[in-house]
Parts: sequence; structure tokens; C-alpha cells
Amino acid sequence: MVSAKASNLIRLLGLERHPEGGWFRRTYECADRLGADCLPPRFEGERPVATAILYLLEGWDFSAFHRLKSDEIWHFYEGSPLVLYMLWEGGALHAVTLGRGIERGETFQAITPAGCWFAARVSDPDGFTLVGCTVAPGFDYTDFELANRTALTARYPQHREIIKGLTRA
Repeated sequence: MVSAKASNLIRLLGLERHPEGGWFRRTYECADRLGADCLPPRFEGERPVATAILYLLEGWDFSAFHRLKSDEIWHFYEGSPLVLYMLWEGGALHAVTLGRGIERGETFQAITPAGCWFAARVSDPDGFTLVGCTVAPGFDYTDFELANRTALTARYPQHREIIKGLTRA
């Protein structure tokens, strides 16, 4: 169920559905490009120096576990706090809450490092969160990998329940 405020923001900001869940619109793509010879070997082809999006997530939805080949910086703008879940290579699960409640340990910015599996959920199931995401080198869909529930659970069996709740297949 879309709240009136979230629905209005989706319309006003021209957001579209994102494959991981939520709504987004690219707001910036640097005109300068980095050639493949300037990038780490994990990248194929050139990339913009940086890209940015607006991203809105409603409380009934979630951003499914996925990973990127670039670091991503999340910026909190409006709404309920958003919890980012990151699965580290060694098996640790790390959660960061984006929001205005600095006194409660919330933060305005968080970084999901390149190659880290991450997902997000709004802390209030009846709320929504509006954030911005900046990626450098810039985002390209060939650098995006949506997690497979079975494979991710096999790799991180100790986090079976969170993986089940934050994957789509």
C-alpha cells in the first residue's frame, strides 16, 4: 500500500520501479568517462566518473540483496529510518541505520563497499524513506548482481533468516 506522501514523491520526482525493489531515477551522470585502462580489472569497458540516483523505498517493500562493482554512498533525505544490511566476505552481518536520529546511532550517510552483498528495509512498515545513492566509478547495469537466495544462503548459512526476508528468488 503506497502512502499518499510516498505516492506524491514518486510522481513529482518521476521515479520508476527498480529491479531490486523500490523506486528510482538517475539524477546525474558525469560527462567525463574513465577508460577501461584506468579502471580495476573487475570492470569491462569505460564508465562515467560518477552517477547519482534518487531512491524511494516503502515500508512494505525492500531493496533485495545485491552487489555492485563500485562503492555506493547512501544519503538520507526524508522519511522513516532505513536499515542497510551488509554481508562481509568473512561472514559478518553489519547493519547501519540511515536517518535523522543521530542520538540513536542513525547516520545521514553510509557506504556499501564494492563487492559487498547489501540490502535495505525501511524501519517503519507503514512509512517510506527517500535517499540518494552516489556511485563511483559510475553505475552500469553490467556491474549489478542480484543475489540468488539459495546461493547466498549456502555461502552465509548463519544469516539464513535475513537472507530469506531480503531476497526475491
